Amino acid sequence: MIIKNGMIHNAICEQPFQADLMIRDGKIAAIGQDIPQAGEEVIDAAGLHIYPGFIDAHSHLGLDADGVGYEGRDYNEMNDIVAPHLRGLDGFKPMQPSMLDAAKGGVTCVCTGPGSANVLGGTFIAVKTVGKRVDDMLVKDAIAMKCAFGENPKRCYKDKCDSSRMTTAAKLREMLFKAREYLQKKEAAGDDPAKRPGFDMKMEALIPVLKGEMPLKAHAHACEDIFTALRIAKEFKVKITLEHVTEGHLIAEELAAENVPVAVGPSLTNASKFELRNKTFDTPGVLAKAGLQVSIITDAPVIPQEYLPMCAGLAVKHGMDPFAALQAITINPAKHAGIEERVGSIEVGKDADLVLCKNSPFDTDAGIVAVYIDGKKVD
Repeated sequence: MIIKNGMIHNAICEQPFQADLMIRDGKIAAIGQDIPQAGEEVIDAAGLHIYPGFIDAHSHLGLDADGVGYEGRDYNEMNDIVAPHLRGLDGFKPMQPSMLDAAKGGVTCVCTGPGSANVLGGTFIAVKTVGKRVDDMLVKDAIAMKCAFGENPKRCYKDKCDSSRMTTAAKLREMLFKAREYLQKKEAAGDDPAKRPGFDMKMEALIPVLKGEMPLKAHAHACEDIFTALRIAKEFKVKITLEHVTEGHLIAEELAAENVPVAVGPSLTNASKFELRNKTFDTPGVLAKAGLQVSIITDAPVIPQEYLPMCAGLAVKHGMDPFAALQAITINPAKHAGIEERVGSIEVGKDADLVLCKNSPFDTDAGIVAVYIDGKKVD
C-alpha cells in the first residue's frame, strides 16, 4: 500500500513535509517521492495531515469496567497493599467498547496497568488498541512496575495498614530491601538448589526492578511525593519514571536536574483531592521548556482515552510549544515506555500506526479521516 501526497508530521522533524509512504507487512517500508506504484493499492492523501499514532504513557484502558459499575474493574487489588507480582496483562479486556473509541480517536497504543491504591500494584503493559486477544496486541509486556505515593494508598488502606506518607514510603523500602536480600541469596546459591531461598513470587517480580531492567512507575502528584519517589530510587539505584507530576511546574528546575521522564496529567478534571490543588494545564509546557522529556496522559478512564490529543491541544493553549505537545503524545511516551524502536514516529522500519486528519489533531474538529494500526485501517 502507498499513501501519496500527504503532509507528514513525523514527530522527529519540527517542520512537516510532503511525501509518500509505502506500507508493507504492517511496517513503514519507505518514505519519499515517486515511490514505484506497480501492483500497490494507492491512497491519495492530498490535503491531509499524517501523524504517528498517538500513544498514552499512563492509562488504565482495558482494565476498567466501561461504565458497568464495580464488577469488571480490575485495576486495583484492595486486599494487599504490596502486590508487585500482579500483571496488568491478566486483567486486560481487549473487546471493551472504549478500546474502539480510543482507536477511532487516533490513539493506537496505550501503556496500561494497575491503579494507585497499592504501594506496589504490579506491572504495566504496552498494547495496540485493536484486537481480540491481548497476547496478539502486545507491543511489550512488563514495561514498568507501578508504585504509588500520596493520598491514594492512605485512603484505600487507612483502616488496615497505612495512614501516613511515612508508612507508604516505609512499605516500599521494606519490599525493596527484602527483594535485594532475596536476589543476593539467589545469586550466592548459584546452581545449588539447596542453598536458594524459598520461592517468593513478590520478590521474583521485583528482581527486574533491582537489576535496572524495569523502572518503577511512580504515581506522585505533590512536590513532597515526587521528591520521596526520587529519594527512594536513588537509595536503591533503580530506574524511575514520574507519573502525574501535578505540582511539577512548582519544581521545574529541580526536576530538570534529576533528568527523569515525566508523564503529566490528567489535567482535564477538577481538583478532587488535596494533592491536586495546584493542577493546571501549564505544567507540561513549563516542564518541556525546562528540558524534561514530557508525556501528556489521560489516566483513562479519568479522561476518556480518545481525548488524549485534545489534552495536548489544551496544553498548547496554555503555552506549550505545538511541536513539543505533538512529541508528548507520540515519541516521548514511546521512549517513556521503552518501545520507541517500534512506535512513536513515522520512520522506516517502524509499525505503520498512522492518523490521517483534515486539521490539527489539537483542534476540537480534527477531522480524522482514517486511522491505521499495523498498516490495517480501523473500521
